[in-house]
Amino acid sequence: MNVVITGMSMRTCLGNLATSWSRLLDHQSGIALAQPFVQLPPYPLGLIGENPANLVKLTRELVTEAIADAGLRLPLSDCGVVIGSSRGGQAEWEAYLEGKTLDWWSSLPQIASVTVAKQIQTTGPVLAPMAACSTGVWAIAQGWELIQRGHCQRVIAGAIETPITLMSLIGFAQMNALATTGCYPFSVEREGLVLGEGGAVFILESADLARSRGAKIYGQVLGYGLNCDAYHVSAPEPTGIKAIACIKQCLQQSNLSPLDIDYIHAHGTGTRLNDAREAEIIKSLFGDKIAVSSTKGATGHTLGASATLGIAFSVMAMQEQQLPPCVGLQQQDFALNLVTRTKQSVINNVLCFSFGFGGQNGAIALSLCN
Repeated sequence: MNVVITGMSMRTCLGNLATSWSRLLDHQSGIALAQPFVQLPPYPLGLIGENPANLVKLTRELVTEAIADAGLRLPLSDCGVVIGSSRGGQAEWEAYLEGKTLDWWSSLPQIASVTVAKQIQTTGPVLAPMAACSTGVWAIAQGWELIQRGHCQRVIAGAIETPITLMSLIGFAQMNALATTGCYPFSVEREGLVLGEGGAVFILESADLARSRGAKIYGQVLGYGLNCDAYHVSAPEPTGIKAIACIKQCLQQSNLSPLDIDYIHAHGTGTRLNDAREAEIIKSLFGDKIAVSSTKGATGHTLGASATLGIAFSVMAMQEQQLPPCVGLQQQDFALNLVTRTKQSVINNVLCFSFGFGGQNGAIALSLCN
């Protein structure tokens, strides 16, 4: 059964879906120096507004926009829900530790998914995946599976993250993982990740349902790969053997070969270890000719939501046949075909990668739906 995307919404420090895509193509970044917490020095951050965003509010807004984009109306009583977040209600717990009243409901790790279920009034399956930076791939994969196995004909799937909290910044700072000036994926000058907030939500439907109601179709989810390095709590496994197996699993499930791929949206965090390993993985499987870019130099690293941003940008790339640039790339450190400026290209099949803490590897394949 073919699973297609009939609606999308996105929010990043660049703006909504249309604005984020337009500004990305213009090689703009939404990252700026900010000091949301007086206990810490300023850091480059991908904030949506002046202050850190609220997870529940952002979730509701994104779901409302995706439903409208798909031409649907509430209630959606038989719709599945798969909304992931690696941080969940962490901000609420931190506020409680500072003496503020705890909103217990909003502190739940599955609050985003439960919020959506209540919003659309569904009695269908409701899932809340959490797999570090690969959470977004998990969410779309689980939505795909629900439709493939006949549990639902329609699923709202995505991931949303509001990770700019005091404890998150302190934790990454103690790991020496935070950049001090900006995010520079695959660059000699790369100095670490930049935290960003945002997310993307997709309406997934069986192709038969989508066509029966005359829905517009953005693209098709072909398949995915998921596995774990089982190596270290934060460092990637140096050889990339499990990440390579994950990508091969995705290609096999999608009935694709490396030669069929027109563009790779890389994880590309701007950290020393991740970018080096990912570059070697790409070269070993695809060579040095395939177009590659990371968009984290424009949006920051939204952790569990990062893959959904990559998926949304990849879908837009296929829709408009334009390769998005690797914003933040300065002096290239690797022999890859990194996209340095927006360019027209034939894009029919794309891969989106995610590699998270704990060795969580994710890859997802998308195509134009003919």
